[in-house]
Amino acid sequence: MENFIDFDLLWQQIKDTSLLEWIAVSFGVTEVLLARKNNVLLYPAGIIGILCSSFLLIDAKLYAETLLHGYYLVMSIYGWAIWKSRKESGASQITRSTVKDQKVTWAIALGGWVFLYFALTFFTDSDVPVIDSFVSATAWAGMWLLAKRKLENWIWLNVSNLVAIPLLFHKQLILISFLTLFLFVVAIFGYLDWKKELEKSDANIRTI
Repeated sequence: MENFIDFDLLWQQIKDTSLLEWIAVSFGVTEVLLARKNNVLLYPAGIIGILCSSFLLIDAKLYAETLLHGYYLVMSIYGWAIWKSRKESGASQITRSTVKDQKVTWAIALGGWVFLYFALTFFTDSDVPVIDSFVSATAWAGMWLLAKRKLENWIWLNVSNLVAIPLLFHKQLILISFLTLFLFVVAIFGYLDWKKELEKSDANIRTI
């Protein structure tokens, strides 16, 4: 029986990985580690990674993923500004999603999925429109929550990551697929870290 993964081929693909993909992966790792630590520097690191990854995704015909990175870029600038202003004002850093936040999040995810699916189907030569659009739409929702510093951003981003891992591997973007697996694991700890910090903040408020 043949192995599910051809490790010789995998190793060859890793050796053939372009410098641009190595740079994109490096800054992607830096971004998620900074996000876990609730450090605003995640945004400049993310912007560099976004710009590098976009060129790779276009070449792989992952157009929704490319559009997602454009959204990431906008949300990174927006989130950077919000995080900085909240820090300067002394406002609480992390909060939970309100009912209104949840409605907006679901609207972004479902509306984005439908919009991207039809856009990919009728205006591109994408061969994976359903999955590509789902990955992007759920990540859109997660990034919106991250910019708002909502705890639930980690859940939405990991839904996206979970589906993106096999998609990227299928497209032979090996390092980026491994990066996404790494992001999936770190996001679990990021959720736990943020939850712990939020509970600590709530406890401090109750004792005042």
